[in-house]
Amino acid sequence: MLTILGKPDSRSGFCDGLTRRNFLHIGGMALGGLTLPQLLRAESVQRTGSSHKAIINIFLPGGPPHQDMWDIKVDAPREIRGEFEPIKTNVPGIEIGELFPRIASMMDRFVPIRSVVGATGSHFAFQCMTGRHNRNEPAGGWPSQGAWVSHLQGPVNRTIPPHLSLFYKTGHNPWGDPAAGGFLGMAHSPFRLVGGKSETSKTENMVLKGITLERLQDRETLRGALDSFKRDVDNSGLMDGLDAFNQQAVGILSSSNLAEAMDYTKESPATIERYGKGDPTFRADGAPKMTENFLIARRLIEAGARVVSLNFSRWDWHGGNFNRGRQDMPMLDRATSALVEDLEQRGMLSDVSVVVWGEFGRTPKINKNAGRDHWPRVSCALMAGGGIRAGQVIGSTNRLGEYADDRPVTFQDIMATLYQNIGIDLRTVREFDFRSRPQYPVDSGVEPLRELV
Repeated sequence: MLTILGKPDSRSGFCDGLTRRNFLHIGGMALGGLTLPQLLRAESVQRTGSSHKAIINIFLPGGPPHQDMWDIKVDAPREIRGEFEPIKTNVPGIEIGELFPRIASMMDRFVPIRSVVGATGSHFAFQCMTGRHNRNEPAGGWPSQGAWVSHLQGPVNRTIPPHLSLFYKTGHNPWGDPAAGGFLGMAHSPFRLVGGKSETSKTENMVLKGITLERLQDRETLRGALDSFKRDVDNSGLMDGLDAFNQQAVGILSSSNLAEAMDYTKESPATIERYGKGDPTFRADGAPKMTENFLIARRLIEAGARVVSLNFSRWDWHGGNFNRGRQDMPMLDRATSALVEDLEQRGMLSDVSVVVWGEFGRTPKINKNAGRDHWPRVSCALMAGGGIRAGQVIGSTNRLGEYADDRPVTFQDIMATLYQNIGIDLRTVREFDFRSRPQYPVDSGVEPLRELV
């Protein structure tokens, strides 16, 4: 298994103690022995995309409270309405929660969706990554959004995998594999750029082994390891005997492009400050509050990625909902608004779609612990970029925030919109699962949101 900053091997021919075989092997345990060159061979059969449109998928694990964010219920009794007040935005008639002043000031670039329906009520990222339930999956499993894009469009830059993940994993992770390749194959599973809380949790597919949360911030060590790797490969003569796919594998791992994209310290201090300072502390069953990853996601897209997914904090607030909201919501407000503003200033916003959402909403009634419990009947999402018609709200809930009162929107509806934004014609795509049954990115009859495209 590949380790960039891993344990030495005394049998190695390289100075850092890694074998030549391990240089070309990533996630072998999770992939059943598949090597990176084999993945690249499989991926090479699909090369249809040329335009560098992209998606940044921001998952809020645990279920964010819709009625405390984009859908403040001003007419509800206090035990439902909660402690937060609505504020006006720069779009007349649209109000959102008071803890999102930066997003409010640029609401003309955003679209809150207040009527997301169809959640299963389970704690996992599956629907936000695939658009589908995990019940009755086809043979091989449902591919994630990133897998479909990787399969249909391939890489923009040969040294940057098209499907990247900044998902943190914890020892107990109820959200499952958030971005698998499914029946499209492991070639289209994400290249994982961060691991988990412990060394044993970093054995998932396509992890750049050893780039832990701490080492991700240790730029000099990371750069030195990659430079040493490249130097040893060059000096060994190994490249001379490798086929094109092996050379491409070594190219991805030895190129500075991926490491450079992850090194957000190359940005100006003003840009870094705009995103805010994150909190690297791991949450139980959640993710660190890494606002820096919003900036890294933008840098990865700029470097050539097509789909980047990331998770932020833990939103399963059965107690202390409003205290947690005062901590996490301003950080989300700052990082999300900075990302959209950054994309716009760089001329990327019309090509890059951004979606922010969680697996379900929260109960209208506040419980005895000042928290809100699971509420799969309705939830929310926030979209921006990708050429959508922004500055509007889609859907509404009833006075108490219990159910969609108008324009129910499914996870697949949002996925279909993102697919269209990135340039995939859903009418022409058909692939086959492991039992040779035809399958599609979304179900028949599902269309992109007509209000947006």
